[in-house]
Amino acid sequence: MLQYVVPFVIALVVSYLLTPSVKKLAIKIGAVDRPNARKVHTHVIPRLGGLAIYIGFMAAVLFCVPLQHELVGMLLGCTAIVAVGIWDDICNIPAKVKLVGQILAACIPIAFGIQIEWLTNPFGDIIVLPEIIAIPVTIFWIIGFTNTVNLIDGLDGLAAGVAFIASISMFLLAYNLNQFLPALVIVSMAGAALGFLQYNFNPAKIFMGDTGSMLLGYTLSVAAVLGLVKTAATVALVVPIIALGLPILDTTFAIIRRKMSGVPIFQPDKGHLHHRLLALGMTQKQAVLIMYFVSMILGIVALFVANVSYKTGIVTVLVVLAVIIYSAKRIGILRKSTTDSTHKQ
Repeated sequence: MLQYVVPFVIALVVSYLLTPSVKKLAIKIGAVDRPNARKVHTHVIPRLGGLAIYIGFMAAVLFCVPLQHELVGMLLGCTAIVAVGIWDDICNIPAKVKLVGQILAACIPIAFGIQIEWLTNPFGDIIVLPEIIAIPVTIFWIIGFTNTVNLIDGLDGLAAGVAFIASISMFLLAYNLNQFLPALVIVSMAGAALGFLQYNFNPAKIFMGDTGSMLLGYTLSVAAVLGLVKTAATVALVVPIIALGLPILDTTFAIIRRKMSGVPIFQPDKGHLHHRLLALGMTQKQAVLIMYFVSMILGIVALFVANVSYKTGIVTVLVVLAVIIYSAKRIGILRKSTTDSTHKQ
């Protein structure tokens, strides 16, 4: 276990120590989030914090992990997605331009052999995906996770904390499956996220911006595919889906809600989980802590599903999903959309 503690600590320390310098850099180059009528914060806050997460992550991986063909592809992809994030945090690039950048970044690990080439169905049968399907499926997987974490980044410390919790669940699975490379990558990202969280938790001194939120989602998604490549276990893909179930379901509910309201699915509203918790009278800190707790429960469920039979796993997931949908209806997440008023970190 010591071989995993070292990269975790390195990433945490580097990220923690560099964040103040990154904050100064962000202010100097104008990568800041200014308050307006639809944002919670009342003063200018730098939003390039993801750069500290990236440097901490890279320092830990390059120091502790032997370079392999797949790892090179993954790190190049992480660098590409960070470049897109920095560009967006400084210049607020159009969504279509950002999507093109995400697609290009997703193609990099694929070029190095990291792609979803097969899956198993609930009956244990292996389904081999032809190249013409495997590549777009992998791109969709990576972009989906990248944007899911990006979209939940709406309250101080929310995305960093949820990603950290999901990372721990994924690390434990990789460790149990003896997936050395994915485990080291994931634990390094967990350390970097936790180091940054010290400055991002409410009241936030700096936001991670798209640089950080896209990096977190991208890294976890590629690590999951790498885990699938390294072992004959589709559960490597199942665990991150459940562990990141909170932002995934929140995004899904948002799409349903906006369709019901007859508005574009990309139009911001005040129906997200954190909005509803704030509407119930909770503070930002209380809302975030509740969402941390839900994420921890989902992480435990993910690890449980990974260690039981297919039938038991499916029943467990369906029960949890039913509880979440019922709770979502009770607190109004599926109500018709209204104008968004939260800040986007």
